[in-house]
Amino acid sequence: MSLRLVCDWTPFCPLSQDLGGLEGGRVPRSCCGETPCLLTPGTLCPSAADVAQQFQYAVRVIGSNFAPTVERDEFLVAEKIKKELIRQRREADAALFSELHRKLHSQGVLKNKWSILYLLLSLSEDPRKQPSKVSSYAALFAQALQRDAHSTPYYYARPQTLPLSYQDRGAQSAQSSGSVGSSGVSSISLCALSGPAPAPQSLLPGQSHQAPGVGDCLRQQLGSRLAWTLTANPPSSQATTSKGVPGVVSRNMARTRRDGEAGGTTEVTEAALVRDILYVFQGIDGKNIKMNNTENCYKVEEKANLSKSLRDTAVRLAELGWLHNKIRKYTDQRSVDRSFGLVGQSFCAALHQELQEYYRLLSVLHSQLQLEDDQGVNVGLESSLTLRRLLVWTYDPRMRLKTLAALVDHCQGRKGGELASAVHAYTKTGDPCMRSLVQHILSLVSHPVLSFLYRWIYDGELEDTYHEFFVASDPTVKTDRLWHDKYTLRKSMIPSFITMDQSRKVLLIGKSINFLHQVCHDQTPTTKMIGVTKSAESPQDAADLFTDLENAFQGKIDAAYFETSKYLLDVLNKKYSLLDHMQAMRRYLLLGQGDFIRHLMDLLKPELVRPATTLYQHNLTGILETAVRATNAQFDSPEILRRLDVRLLEVSPGDTGWDVFSLDYHVDGPIATVFTRECMGHYLRVFNFLWRAKRMEYILTDIRKGHMCNAKLLRAMPEFAGVLHQCHVLASEMVHFVHQMQYYITFEVLECSWDELWSKVRQARDLDHIIAAHEVFLDTIISRCLLGGDSRALLNQLRAVFDQIIELQNTQDTIYRAALEELQRRLQFEEKKKQHEVEGQWGVTAAEEEEEEKRIREFRESIPKMCSQLRILTHFYQGIVQQFLVLLTTSSDESLRFLSFRLDFNEHYKAREPRLRVSLGTRGRRSSHT
Repeated sequence: MSLRLVCDWTPFCPLSQDLGGLEGGRVPRSCCGETPCLLTPGTLCPSAADVAQQFQYAVRVIGSNFAPTVERDEFLVAEKIKKELIRQRREADAALFSELHRKLHSQGVLKNKWSILYLLLSLSEDPRKQPSKVSSYAALFAQALQRDAHSTPYYYARPQTLPLSYQDRGAQSAQSSGSVGSSGVSSISLCALSGPAPAPQSLLPGQSHQAPGVGDCLRQQLGSRLAWTLTANPPSSQATTSKGVPGVVSRNMARTRRDGEAGGTTEVTEAALVRDILYVFQGIDGKNIKMNNTENCYKVEEKANLSKSLRDTAVRLAELGWLHNKIRKYTDQRSVDRSFGLVGQSFCAALHQELQEYYRLLSVLHSQLQLEDDQGVNVGLESSLTLRRLLVWTYDPRMRLKTLAALVDHCQGRKGGELASAVHAYTKTGDPCMRSLVQHILSLVSHPVLSFLYRWIYDGELEDTYHEFFVASDPTVKTDRLWHDKYTLRKSMIPSFITMDQSRKVLLIGKSINFLHQVCHDQTPTTKMIGVTKSAESPQDAADLFTDLENAFQGKIDAAYFETSKYLLDVLNKKYSLLDHMQAMRRYLLLGQGDFIRHLMDLLKPELVRPATTLYQHNLTGILETAVRATNAQFDSPEILRRLDVRLLEVSPGDTGWDVFSLDYHVDGPIATVFTRECMGHYLRVFNFLWRAKRMEYILTDIRKGHMCNAKLLRAMPEFAGVLHQCHVLASEMVHFVHQMQYYITFEVLECSWDELWSKVRQARDLDHIIAAHEVFLDTIISRCLLGGDSRALLNQLRAVFDQIIELQNTQDTIYRAALEELQRRLQFEEKKKQHEVEGQWGVTAAEEEEEEKRIREFRESIPKMCSQLRILTHFYQGIVQQFLVLLTTSSDESLRFLSFRLDFNEHYKAREPRLRVSLGTRGRRSSHT
């Protein structure tokens, strides 16, 4: 079959001129005339030896197993075919091809679909089209940097042709080629650049039938696919012919001859420079180009006699070697550094892959140079290696190595997520080729980061030996502080392609899983919490993820975040009754259970009036249990009542039970994460403040009761009416103040803040939202209850007001005690008079009457002192209140400024204090500037 193929197909006849452009590759006419060209003796075709040689060569080509040096990507070849059809304005055919390819892909009849598509694409190309020089250069580079599954996604055109030296088959061809021009270079260049020469009109018997430069013309006419299959060892007859013919001179011989013609000076040939440059590309010093350590660059030896253009071109090419050395030095140093981490090792591996692609180019260039040396290719041929051609061929790899060198500089001293951020910064470029290169490197570099991330959000495991991940763990933190302190964000390690909100969600997801396992003792597998899991199993998954960061990646994070957080909140609410404990805090520590607090205060009064050092906690605990059983608190959950307890504060000299008593609520387990020690300390401070305010209300209630009870008894003492009036007025003033304060604390502070807290808790998406809302609630209460650091002056004034209320109670008790004792003596005296009259005796003697009048006179003389004491108390009280109101007007809190208006609603204090005469709006504006 092979013999018939060669005999029937005449392309192997060296006199053929336009072989590739004929239908089916057959020649309808002989190159000699109208009759078919038959390979028989006696015709004008070559000799039998030439035919046999051509036949053997054809059999070797047809039987070879060379494959195209392109990536076996079925989709890429199909896209090329569709683009070619669209370029030819055959959109309908392109759509039809797409549909046929889809059906072919779905059926699975063919195993090597890529081969079929590549064959169709190859057959569709026009072999008569002569490639230009530039395409030949690009073809060489593309051949060296073929794509594969692990190389840079850097697209290059499929090589159309790569002219290699392929000498003529005989001495006659060499002689005839020399007759066309002054040297063999002219004939080859004419054939290569200007296309095949026209066939002669007639041929004389015995003349040579070979056209000029037929060897190289044949190589180009056979096309790129056949040209690449040519063997690197041509027949021995060619080698001997080319060496023996003076018209064909090797590149080294030709260069030496020209040097001699220049005057006998010793010059460095361009061929030697090319060989040196190829060594420099690998970081090896050549004979004439060496590394200058002082200036950190490659330089041509000064003694080398070179033209300025060759010297400049060599220096420009040597930059590639300098870039290679820079990248290679970085990878060699970092590859053995274990502390560089997985991300750093991935970066080094990506650089190694790029260097391997670069080495492929160098291997092709070396083989091309070796082939030229073996075949003696002339300098100046299209297929020969020159500095200028190297400059063109290495343009793209130089751009890539520059990008890699810039990455190496930018990534110095970085590791982990910080290194990934540095690489990601270089993807923001307008050059699509450079962006594709950096994106490929980023997909390799970010693969360990994404592996850490998926392992963390789906399993709660953190295996970060070299501290590369942006989630940090502190193994010294105990379980009770796991949520707050054990896991934190390393902000410097957050990759720039992950937002702060995403990183916060990633932290919460893994933290929630660990919190459930370690604190809640919930061993539910994460597969039941999170429906779908996906891990970055390969760098390709990471690359796919980068193409859709805003949707795919965000969707994975959001799904894991919502499902994990929802499961955690359900466990806390249902299993550990978090919301019930929160309401218990409000009822007991914030005095929300009114009947319980009032009854408890009544039961505790006999105990709390005693000195603090005489109190016993077990006695107070018994009173607490009595108050619980006697009020609606008994209907609360036993778990809540079990946690309610009494606490005695640190005792100071002179303290009573009212000063050291406090309620306490024990928290542990998962709920202690929300109600931390700091939070319970805030609750204790608020309880003491509210307990003191409640006690003031309790005292004023007792004062009012005393007024109502004693007013009727003391009607018999008209001289005492003024004292009673002053007591009543001062007590009413204090009642108004305390009632307004209670209203402000209860409704504007506690109830409003609690309503906001409850609304936020019901809408919370994760535990952090609940903790944050609870902290805001406590901070608001602390601030508006005058317990903050900036309200210390207000709190001191308020405590002074409370002290005046206690002072009024003590003063009134003293006055009422003296008045009641006087009233009792008067009643006894009148009773004694009546008794004597009944007995028939004189009612009183003169001595007794005088004694009685003296005692009454002394009592009446003490009344002004009582009034003076009340006036002094009133003066001190009003002065403290006025100062308190002035401080309220300058407060930054608007609710406190309006509190001053309610406390002085009838402008009683405003008339006494000029600083209170400024309008409320002006006070607010003034306070905003202070």
